[in-house]
Amino acid sequence: MVIRMRHTRAHTANRRAHHALKAAGTVLCAECGHPKLKHLACPNCGKYNKRVVVDVVARAERKEKRRKEREAVK
Repeated sequence: MVIRMRHTRAHTANRRAHHALKAAGTVLCAECGHPKLKHLACPNCGKYNKRVVVDVVARAERKEKRRKEREAVK
């Protein structure tokens, strides 16, 4: 099929004007001051809304254990 009325580059650019990416909404954690994404627990201290929801210490220990296991296999 042949295009009957071709869009110019200007019309194409106007249509795509809203396609730009927006920056992620980041805020500072109220507890530790570390930047974090809105509505998510802080990756540094594990708190959300002044409550601990992620045990950061246990997660770090688990990660270290897995790393050591991988090194032992190699």
